[in-house]
Amino acid sequence: MADSFILETSRGNKIHGLLEVANLPGRRPTVVICHGFKGFQEWGFFPHLATLLAARGFTAIRFNFPGNGMLPGDDRVTDLEAFRTATLSGDLEDLLWLLGHLRDIAPQQVDTSRIGLLGHSRGGGVSILASAEPQWRDRLGALVTWSAVSTFDRMSAAEKEAWREAGSVPVVNARTGQELAMGSEILDDLEANAERLDIVGAARERIVPWLLIHGAEDETVPSSEADQLAGEAQSPIEHLEVAGAGHTFEVGHPFKRPSPQLITALNATQTWFRRHLSGDHAA
Repeated sequence: MADSFILETSRGNKIHGLLEVANLPGRRPTVVICHGFKGFQEWGFFPHLATLLAARGFTAIRFNFPGNGMLPGDDRVTDLEAFRTATLSGDLEDLLWLLGHLRDIAPQQVDTSRIGLLGHSRGGGVSILASAEPQWRDRLGALVTWSAVSTFDRMSAAEKEAWREAGSVPVVNARTGQELAMGSEILDDLEANAERLDIVGAARERIVPWLLIHGAEDETVPSSEADQLAGEAQSPIEHLEVAGAGHTFEVGHPFKRPSPQLITALNATQTWFRRHLSGDHAA
């Protein structure tokens, strides 16, 4: 059973999250799970992933990026303005704030000397950035990404110009049919903070052991992006390409059962975290 929490950041954002703990005494190695674009903490495989990690002895924390415009229990975006004005720097700052305040969430269950990070898709990109940030570069114990993007710059110059002229671009959620507006703030942020938001550059800079998992048939983020990240990243890194897997490893929302492709990703993930977050010390 997951317990809920709320953290208020220095920017005034509220991070809503869910905590699942191992049925073991003492502080446990802790894994923070980051959803992707149009995702949320209760989407599809995230609850199943968190439950599995807790069963394997970890404290599992999943949360909603404030910019996703959703509160716990929401099935669609309810804060349209939060979604419209979300930026990538904002996502990164919110994740860094959460990492810095894990002990506030569960002081008796979180071991801050053994922290792992897992991100899917856009959340994978943000997780890679966080792993290269100076205050976390030598503090994270393990990184896993699923279907991570290698760049946030995914539109042509003409598309960006039209986006700026209109002030926003429509985004349709295929799952719900909801049409959302994404403001040009994200473009301004990407240009103003290009170096900090360079995922490939962060892959080169990070030193945390990294397991990069990507579907061979990913229709949203091509597997060539994983190849690029793996090729540019410094060791230690392992690259697992899952045969027959798309962007969400052949499962959707609502979640019904794990697919063989998802099971492959889950098994590799929990093995990686157990290997790199092992130890009996607590902090």
